[in-house]
Amino acid sequence: MKKSILLIICIICFSNCKSSKRSKKQSTTSSQTSEIKSAEETSSEYKISSKEVIEDKEKKVEKKKKKSPKSQADHIVAFAKQFEGTRYKWGGTTKSGMDCSGLVFESFRDSDILLPRISRDMAKKGTKIPLKKVNTGDLLFFKTGGRRNSINHVGLIVAIRDNDIEFIHSTSSRGVIISHLNEKYWLNAFEEARRIL
Repeated sequence: MKKSILLIICIICFSNCKSSKRSKKQSTTSSQTSEIKSAEETSSEYKISSKEVIEDKEKKVEKKKKKSPKSQADHIVAFAKQFEGTRYKWGGTTKSGMDCSGLVFESFRDSDILLPRISRDMAKKGTKIPLKKVNTGDLLFFKTGGRRNSINHVGLIVAIRDNDIEFIHSTSSRGVIISHLNEKYWLNAFEEARRIL
């Protein structure tokens, strides 16, 4: 009888040991599975974030490409504006004196764009465009005074506001100033607009 009781106790102990081993195995397996799943999720999240980073970089490059002509125009305009108030000097290209074509020539040259030095020769470069399509950085050409048979004056468009085109240029009477194309004198003298950029 003692032997049978002892045998029953041993059987119960062994069965308990097996069940605890099974539960340990199951918990270990389930934790390993959850670790694998979380690793897979993390790697897929990483893949998504890497893809997003690459796409974001590509978008930035595209934006730079789209902006480059505009920012180049902005740079040229900003360079020209620093000469505002400079006195007129025929053939001048510095702050001590500047003529109209000198102002445009130096402003474009600062952006590594070489134009002819004389306004009538500048008018042969780039593409002729209608006034309604002009942008900042485009050039306006004029026939002024008694020399209306050929282009002899150039200005650089700095802004377009309310159907009025503002341009910077150097005049013999007032030096480097910003004028409006809507002013009667400039509108009458206007010949053509051209795009260099």
